[in-house]
Amino acid sequence: MATAGKNLSAYNTQEVPNGKEMIIGIVVSEWNSHITNNLLSGAVDTLIANGVKRKNIIIRFVPGAFELPIGAQLMLENTDVEGIICLGSVIQGETKHFDFVCHGTTEGIMKVGLEYSTPIIFGLLTDNTEQQALDRSGGKHGNKGIECAIACMKMIELSHSF
Repeated sequence: MATAGKNLSAYNTQEVPNGKEMIIGIVVSEWNSHITNNLLSGAVDTLIANGVKRKNIIIRFVPGAFELPIGAQLMLENTDVEGIICLGSVIQGETKHFDFVCHGTTEGIMKVGLEYSTPIIFGLLTDNTEQQALDRSGGKHGNKGIECAIACMKMIELSHSF
């Protein structure tokens, strides 16, 4: 398991760029909101703790994970964000629906980032159980939202270096 022995919330503050001038978008799935709201809180708190002004964090909600890519694209086309964090949670069920949603969402998020040459951070939990998702959204494995916020800031800094 990728998170075994790793706390998703752990990061070295000296390795995080100062976000005081950054404008960052967050697109959040409403599906499994008890999980995605935890991811959102972790991301927002981390961005603010690392200098991003609250007024420079643009948050929009979409119905489910499958809508994250179009939400990111619409945000890119209608705001001045320099990077976007996509947050969602898909939990394995009894049908192949899980596979289709995860695959489509993953491909869509990657495509938007490449098409727009903009950091689009993949914060989609794809867990077998609800407990695994809870463990990764503020539970025993930390909060993936925090990890995504740091990744977004680092990728924005990278994009500014060219």
